Amino acid sequence: MAINKAKVAIGCIAAGTLTVLLGVVFLFVGPAVMKDQVIKNTVIDPKNEVSYRMWKDVPVPFYMSVYFFNVLNPQEILKGEKPMVEQRGPFVYRKQIQKENITFHSNGTVSYLEFRRFFFEPDMSSGNESEVVTIPNMLVLGAAIMMENLPFAVRLMISATFKTFKEGPFLTKTVGELMWGYDSGLVDFLNKYLPGMLPSTGKFGLFADFNNSNTGLFTIHTGQDDIRKVHMVDSWNGLTKLSNWNSPQCNMINGTAGQMWPPFMSRESTLPFYSPDACRSLELVYQRDGVMEGIPLYRYVAPKTMFANGSDYAPNEGFCPCRQSGLLNVSSCRHNSPVFISHPHFFNADPVLLDFVHGLKPTEDEHGLFIDIHPLTGVPLNVSIRLQLNLYMKRVSAITETGKISEVVMPMIWFEESGYIDGPILSTFYTNLVVLPAVMEYMQYGFIVLGVVIILIAALVHHRVKVKPWGNNCMAAGRMAHASYRRPHNAGLISQAAWHTPHNAGLITQASYRRPHGTRLIMQASYRRPHGTRLISQAS
Repeated sequence: MAINKAKVAIGCIAAGTLTVLLGVVFLFVGPAVMKDQVIKNTVIDPKNEVSYRMWKDVPVPFYMSVYFFNVLNPQEILKGEKPMVEQRGPFVYRKQIQKENITFHSNGTVSYLEFRRFFFEPDMSSGNESEVVTIPNMLVLGAAIMMENLPFAVRLMISATFKTFKEGPFLTKTVGELMWGYDSGLVDFLNKYLPGMLPSTGKFGLFADFNNSNTGLFTIHTGQDDIRKVHMVDSWNGLTKLSNWNSPQCNMINGTAGQMWPPFMSRESTLPFYSPDACRSLELVYQRDGVMEGIPLYRYVAPKTMFANGSDYAPNEGFCPCRQSGLLNVSSCRHNSPVFISHPHFFNADPVLLDFVHGLKPTEDEHGLFIDIHPLTGVPLNVSIRLQLNLYMKRVSAITETGKISEVVMPMIWFEESGYIDGPILSTFYTNLVVLPAVMEYMQYGFIVLGVVIILIAALVHHRVKVKPWGNNCMAAGRMAHASYRRPHNAGLISQAAWHTPHNAGLITQASYRRPHGTRLIMQASYRRPHGTRLISQAS
């Protein structure tokens, strides 16, 4: 059975067109499907088992690395000399995070308490918690600043109290005691007779209130009504704004709780979040693109204006009274103790701060904070939050423990909270959010290219099939086809060829007859016109 090539070609053209259309449909539908899946898996909803469990229990391991500034010349500092410090650490603690008391509300929000616990990791640390370091005594030097405006006689009494409980201007304690608390007769006395003066009612330590504690009651948006609001803070401890600072802008509670952000981020997006530990909202800005294990990311860092003073950056005026740029005064939310937050080693701070202390060497790689975000989902892939705790200290008359200390912002410790996605979670993340979208993208363009190729090939075949009859006639017009017939006695040769011209079906024949002793050529041609026949004969 003969195959009709023209019909086959037309069928292929139709099939190619459908393939192109399918690719075009995927081109528009694919991103919409992907967006819908991202939204579905980003909304905080117990029905989304995997994503909800990740939000609730945070399976990614987080670590807090603590570095102490060991004071090398405490006696010389009391004489007015410049402090000399050496960095000791890291002392690494695994941070366990878990949300409890989760309550969903009808207005599209959810409330929870997030508890944090710390576990020492000796294998990841440079030493153990029994290592001894010397740092300024916040109870003495901090209290001296807080009470410098009290009457002279009161200050004398305070100094006598310090001596009674053998509290000096510097502490030499183990890392474990400084971190999680130590017994102090002065602390017990103050808690008994001046309750509320200290942030802790038990042992006094730099992180005593952090372990086995929560960060306050957060109420955040689930994203059910508007995915652009997912994870954004609605209130904290029932507050929609703070009262610590001196301007409405500085008292705003902005952004998320600092763990996840809304999806579909761009390079113009920022990372706002509220930090209860810093007592304020912070905001990171885009720095560059990056890749982590094949997953695209945006890196966000702290702008230089984050801790700038009001003179260098007017919107920060509400955080004052300020000192040099690079210092955040958190005394208003730390019982008025003269405590300042900065980047480690005064990175991105006024260089004059480095002139007051020996032993600081700030670098961006070691001391800058960053968050690497997957822009499509708003999920952090790699996090490193680095902050430094500083104590403002100086000589206060009548409090002899302060000696002749020069006015200085003294670094005490700095810490890094870090974590990154790896293992099965990273593999799942890579498959669902990198591989599958890439396959869909390749498929949509693959269908378009395949369809175009099919159409072109089919069109070419169809064209050749249509042109072939005309081409054959033209080719025959330029040649003679010979057939030979040899008779027994005279070796006569007869050849004949015929063709039809397109319009008149004219027939031309030619024959030659070769005799034994000569050759006679007979050529005859007949030309048939539409209404008659004319015969032309020629012999030679």
